[in-house]
This record gives sequence, C-alpha cells and structure tokens, in this order.
Amino acid sequence: MTGTATLRDWIEAKLAAELAPARLDVVDESHLHAGHSGARPGGETHFRVDVVSDAFEGKSRVDRHRVVNALLAEAFARGLHALAVKARTPSEAG
Repeated sequence: MTGTATLRDWIEAKLAAELAPARLDVVDESHLHAGHSGARPGGETHFRVDVVSDAFEGKSRVDRHRVVNALLAEAFARGLHALAVKARTPSEAG
C-alpha cells in the first residue's frame, strides 16, 4: 500500500486488478462504527464491498469471501478491522 492513496482506493485497485470485476463498489462505513471496537479517528476501519466477477464462478459463498479476504490481507495487517462482502457472479447479479 502507498501512503498517498486512501485505504478505500487501495482496496478498489487491488480487487479490480485481481478479480477483473464487472461491478465493484467499495464503501467506507467507518463513521457508522465510531466508538465501537476497532474504530479509530480518521476512519478507514470498516468497509463494505460488493463485487461481481467471473472469478467466483463455481465457488461457494465461503470460498468467495476467502478469496476477497486473502487479497486484502495486507489491509487487515494495517488496521482494517471489519469487511462486509457481497461476492457474486455476473449471472447472479442479473
């Protein structure tokens, strides 16, 4: 990760590069968790990801989450506390 990009930008770039998604939404929801465990001033601790990719074809929901979590391991190591994932194939997304 670079020091100039936001964590949101880094997550988006990483998932875009690795999954070639048809759709990708990355939302920083840290403000919703102020005062909770893992929250810190400045946010960038709690994110929601909605990703649609052919890479998920034939994978279970759990395996899809494992793929996303593995790709973002560096973000977790640097302070990402919580990640909500919605991972679908293009046929599931409609």
